[in-house]
Amino acid sequence: MFDLFDKQQRDRRRLKDEKFAFLFEAPTDHCMVCFDCASSSLDVKKADLLSIGAVLIDGNKILTSRRLELFIQPSQAIDEEAIKVHHLRHCDLENGLSPEVALLAFLQFIGARPLVGYYLEFHIALLNKYIRPLLGISLPNPQIEVSGLYYDRKYGSANPPKQRLDLRFDSIMTDLKLPILGQHDAYNDALMTALMYLKLQHKA
Repeated sequence: MFDLFDKQQRDRRRLKDEKFAFLFEAPTDHCMVCFDCASSSLDVKKADLLSIGAVLIDGNKILTSRRLELFIQPSQAIDEEAIKVHHLRHCDLENGLSPEVALLAFLQFIGARPLVGYYLEFHIALLNKYIRPLLGISLPNPQIEVSGLYYDRKYGSANPPKQRLDLRFDSIMTDLKLPILGQHDAYNDALMTALMYLKLQHKA
């Protein structure tokens, strides 16, 4: 906890633009934000951000009335493998937002709230490609990875055989007996991840 606090203090001093100081202010509620992104490539170094889906979690409730769904114009072709995952084609995003407008909306939505997600390392790295030039820092929010939470709840201190270890998104949903909601777009994945998080909290 001290390390996180220390990092946030350093990031606050390095913040380039004071209009983003709200990222370091105490939230006005006790909500968390569960989010997911779609990208043009599975390689974060060359990927464009295509969409962001997010929803608030308040205690044991998912506030679907307070959701965020953004679509962003790509600057390059979308990999076939990425299209197979999120079903977004270049023509679907012709009227999308610019990356900067989308990121500003996302930052306003999350504020200083903790972030919940699946495969957060990839999504945070993707967002930080756009956020660092704007803020001079990476996202300062606390982060909770649901696959890590699932592992801890299911195995504890035991080390399962590698052939038994399955942390794939759909596998976790199935094991937790949660419904898979249609295609894997950013908002649906954010909503399903929020369901995972609440079920895992209940298991605690």
